[in-house]
Amino acid sequence: MEVADTVEAVEVVEYTDPLCPWAWGSEPVFRRLRAALAGRVRWRRAYCVLFDHDDDPPPDPAAETAWYTRYVEDISAHTGAPRARRLSRVAASSWPSSLAAKAAERQGDEVAGRVLRRLRESVFVLGEPADTPALALSAVRGVPGLDPERLAADAASVSVRKAVLADRSEARRPVGEVLSVRGGSPHPGAAKETADGGYRYALPTLLVRAPTGRRVVPGWRPYEEYASAVEELSPGLLTEPALPAPAEALARYRSLTGPEAAVLSDGPWPPGDAVRVETGNGPLWLHPDEAAVHPARDRGAPAVP
Repeated sequence: MEVADTVEAVEVVEYTDPLCPWAWGSEPVFRRLRAALAGRVRWRRAYCVLFDHDDDPPPDPAAETAWYTRYVEDISAHTGAPRARRLSRVAASSWPSSLAAKAAERQGDEVAGRVLRRLRESVFVLGEPADTPALALSAVRGVPGLDPERLAADAASVSVRKAVLADRSEARRPVGEVLSVRGGSPHPGAAKETADGGYRYALPTLLVRAPTGRRVVPGWRPYEEYASAVEELSPGLLTEPALPAPAEALARYRSLTGPEAAVLSDGPWPPGDAVRVETGNGPLWLHPDEAAVHPARDRGAPAVP
């Protein structure tokens, strides 16, 4: 099968939310998988809207924030992903960040990936979730290649809202395989029951579709489980590219956590010009060009050049 035919034939759907801590912790594996499948599949992100408009507000916001802070700390203990030193609040809504992430897709995959990354970092690095339109747009300021005026207009458009609504609806029609999931993962990924008695995918969940069938990998999983799912459906499709040197990896991704650097680069870490941003659970490393425009520069997150 030609590569062009494979791209049309194999689809990877990533059910996610910009503000989900398990999805943030899965970034090292997903970044590695995307590199191994680059140009060979159609990778689509479906935004589940984890924090919805109709969620009841907490009776005690301070207590809710304290509980959620401990929850994120527990997750980061499993994933190794950085967490904010101080979380200002539990996100009021995932809609603004989901709309911004979906709107960014109109400006290309690379821009969309960098926008999503910044939205994740808003809560898990800076502790200020991008849960309003203004905060979402502020979080992505300076992303290379991004047209911010177009992003603002698209994020406020009816068509993008309809696209996120479609994602939300799709995420609430999970395949039967995830209704009951067992496994040794601290987050095995069984579908979550919704307030209306239905179900939605646990986040993150990856669904791989091919002419030969489908495979679903829910929850927080090792790389090998995703690779196996792809290989079962399309043998030989996944290739492991040579790992770049640390400086090259940082220039490519612009932002890397410690767990990401370990699987996405080869050589002594960090590069000499990397900018270290302190968090509550290990540093985030920024390329100097990224550090010059990153919100950490303006929000008081300690950084060491």
